[in-house]
Amino acid sequence: MKFKDYPISSLIKGQLEKLGFTRPTDIQHRAIKHILDGEDVMAVAQTGTGKTAAFVIPVIHHLLNPKDLKKKQIRCLVMVPTRELAKQISEVFIEIGAATKLKTLGLFGGVEQENQIHQLEHKVDILVTTPGRMFDLVSQGFIDLSKVEILVLDEADLMLDLGFTKDITDVLRLLPKKRQTLFFTATISKKIKSLAYDVVRDAIRIQISPKNPVAKNVTHAVAFIEMDDKRFFLENILTEFETQKFIVFVRTKVRAERVVAAMLRVEIVTEALHGGIEQDKRFDILERFRKGESRVLITTDVACRGIDIPDMDYVINYDIPENPENYVHRCGRTGRGEANGQALSFCSPEEKILIEAIEVYTGEEILHYDITSAEYKDILIDTTDPTYNWKKLMDEFDNENTDWD
Repeated sequence: MKFKDYPISSLIKGQLEKLGFTRPTDIQHRAIKHILDGEDVMAVAQTGTGKTAAFVIPVIHHLLNPKDLKKKQIRCLVMVPTRELAKQISEVFIEIGAATKLKTLGLFGGVEQENQIHQLEHKVDILVTTPGRMFDLVSQGFIDLSKVEILVLDEADLMLDLGFTKDITDVLRLLPKKRQTLFFTATISKKIKSLAYDVVRDAIRIQISPKNPVAKNVTHAVAFIEMDDKRFFLENILTEFETQKFIVFVRTKVRAERVVAAMLRVEIVTEALHGGIEQDKRFDILERFRKGESRVLITTDVACRGIDIPDMDYVINYDIPENPENYVHRCGRTGRGEANGQALSFCSPEEKILIEAIEVYTGEEILHYDITSAEYKDILIDTTDPTYNWKKLMDEFDNENTDWD
């Protein structure tokens, strides 16, 4: 079944055709009909499956009722855990609804609220928001949620992890009891089920969850590297594949800045993305990366959930994540849709236990990329970093046993 065969507005169909969307993904095929029928939906779908469009398309169709278009009220509320997701999802609503008169606002903190208030005072049909800024403007009297027809909770598992459970229960008190609720999550647990059953009523349960939660079109490998040598191996791969796009995950914002500085010393330009950067600058960095104006992003897990970057060639786990779920979400930045991707992890001796936990979680062994002593030494020697005593470094390497198995 193609999008042209769905019982949705021709305004949406025309825009989907312009965007090159012809056939729905699995989650879209299974969710859209139920949402169009007005049913509550609880959907479990891994990253990169197209779940945003799965609710955006039917929500826009529902809101196109001619008699309601002139109403000056928020009719759909989409709650998300991060500012980046709020911006991204609001842009999807705007893009797919471009031929309609519906107004969408992405609302989040970290930026001045005057422009947001200005839009709220005029007309907003769809509000995509993080909890903090939304409740601020509710308390100031700029947001009225009493006429909301559809509530969407996206990335609900991350909202739970970030401590937003109370915000979700609090917002329910501001919404009409008669509404449609759509609940989307990448992972499922007892806590997530409990939260879902608190917000949905007789929901249709949809689960797109293969045995291996990692996308099937991503090739995974791990290279065993000393912690202090990781920068040289990153330099090596960025130099070898100088036209490809990389997202490099590190554990902390300090690590991100240090890796950016290390790459700059070898004349490789990268950008850092983390929670210590002002929100406007974070959006600018992501936009440059999306457009291909920069090709290497060094980031913390702030970018591991839900962020859609086109044509992503490589994910590098410079630091192995302590939470195996984050490995799945990180690697989900590549191999999205029908595209293929590569995920390479740099594992130090002290991180081997983390790799083993990831293999248990995914149910599959990650391919071990064997580096001979000669290859390892050549990569260290080939670096162009002028700040190190290479003779001493080589002597240290020769005295160490790099066979950790």
